[in-house]
Amino acid sequence: MDQPKVERLLRLMMLLTSNRSHTVADLSERLGITGRSIYRYIDTLRGAGFVIKKDGNYFRIDKSSPYFKEISSLVHFTEEEAWVLKSAIESIDENNLIKQNLKKKLYTVYNYRILAETVSKGKNARNINALVQAMEEEKQVTIRGYSSANSKMVSDRRIEPFAFTTNYIQVWAFDTESGTNKLFKVSRMNRVEVCETTWQSKARHLTARIDVFRISSSEVLPIRLIMSLRAASLLTEEYPLAEKHLKRINDNRWILETEVCSYEGVGRFVSGLLNEMEKIEPEEFRNFIVKKIESGIKILEK
Repeated sequence: MDQPKVERLLRLMMLLTSNRSHTVADLSERLGITGRSIYRYIDTLRGAGFVIKKDGNYFRIDKSSPYFKEISSLVHFTEEEAWVLKSAIESIDENNLIKQNLKKKLYTVYNYRILAETVSKGKNARNINALVQAMEEEKQVTIRGYSSANSKMVSDRRIEPFAFTTNYIQVWAFDTESGTNKLFKVSRMNRVEVCETTWQSKARHLTARIDVFRISSSEVLPIRLIMSLRAASLLTEEYPLAEKHLKRINDNRWILETEVCSYEGVGRFVSGLLNEMEKIEPEEFRNFIVKKIESGIKILEK
C-alpha cells in the first residue's frame, strides 16, 4: 500500500475511533475520496480484525475490536484535548508557517463546529454554529437583538465574524456600521442570521490585545495585586489565563503582576473580593476602585 493510501487509512481509523459516528458521505468529504473508496477501506479494516459497527447510515469502530484502546489513545484526541490544542495553535503568530500546518493536521479530524459543540449549549450553541458557518463561508451575519454593555441599548448589528476568543465567549468581527474591528459577546446575541453577502472588508480583519480579564483596548495598564489563597483560586477558576501571571508568596499569599487593557475587568474582580486583597497597585487603580465603590453607595442611598 502506498503512502497516501496508508495516510488515508490512518485518518479513517482516527475518525472511526472518535466519540462520534460518521456517514460515508461525511467520511468521503473529510478524506477527499469517493464513497466507494471508503467502503474498500472499511473492508480492509474488517479484514484486519476490527469490528465496524453500522447504526443506520453511521459507522464507527467498536470498542471490542482488538487493540482498540491502544490505537484510540495513540491516534485519537478527545474533543476537549482537541479544543485545548486548537486554542494553543490559534495563539501562534499568523505569519508562522508552522501554525498553518498544525491547523491543517488537527482539522483533518476536528473542525470548529465540532469543537464549538463541546463548550456551548442552547441558544449560545445555535448562535456559535451560525457564526462558525459564516466564518467558513466568509459571509456577513446579522445579529438580532444584541445587548450592548457600552450603549445600554438593544439593536441589530451587521458584522463580518472572523475569530473566536477562548471558549467561544466572544467573537472578533468587523462592524460594518462603524468600520472597526470589535469584540461581541455571544451571550448577548439573541439570534444570529447568516447573510448571502460575502465579506467586504477581509483585508481589514484584525484582532487586538485582550487581557486576562477578557477586556480589549489599545491601552496597557500595569497592575499588582497581593491576595489570599481563596482569591487566587477564584481568579484562576474564572480567568484561567491569569495563572501564568500568578506567583505564590507563601501558603496564603499570592501575587498577580500583569498588564490590563482597562481597569474595568480587573476592577469587577477586585471589588467583589476586597476583604481578600492585601495590596492593590498602582495608586490609579486604587482610586478607580474607590470611585466604583462610592458610585455604588450613592445608588443604594437613593
